[in-house]
Amino acid sequence: MVSEGRKPQGHKIGHYKDRDDIVGEHRFSDIGQLVCLILFTVLWTLDSFVFHFSTFLNEYIKIYVSAPIGGMILVISGYLAFKGLKQVFKEVRDSPEVIKTGVFRYSRHPIYLGSILLYLGLTIITLSLASLGLLVLISAFYEYIATQEEVLLVEHFGEEYTDYVSETRKWLPISKYKGREDSKK
Repeated sequence: MVSEGRKPQGHKIGHYKDRDDIVGEHRFSDIGQLVCLILFTVLWTLDSFVFHFSTFLNEYIKIYVSAPIGGMILVISGYLAFKGLKQVFKEVRDSPEVIKTGVFRYSRHPIYLGSILLYLGLTIITLSLASLGLLVLISAFYEYIATQEEVLLVEHFGEEYTDYVSETRKWLPISKYKGREDSKK
């Protein structure tokens, strides 16, 4: 843990600047996410509905197959984003602590995961391979900012956060292998 003085803070905007229970985020997180959203929306719309330059899979996989799968992913995306944002910003904690409950019990970055799943769901619905290619780049961006933010969290919370890292996966909401410790004994 850092010294008893001021703890390291990530970039915070608006009325969250004075909340000590929010560590903050990478300084390019908000603008980067906005750029990703705009780029994806433009590419996905142009490919899926105007030019169809990479949607040839629609000839083999019909919309009544892809739409329910993509729709389910969109529902999960919305759930993760809504619940994660609610936990971080609506619940004010008296003292800063690592959030380990709710959707954060299953993924260390459920809000970012929700964003990635939004793009994936839309891509699956229209089977746009160009959008899938951009999704790979967008996922790399989210990996980068999540990794940088975890550095802030380790600096801020120390062992409490490193313990959380060892218990909870970064992305996929699949529990870590709890039986591994037992098998080593």
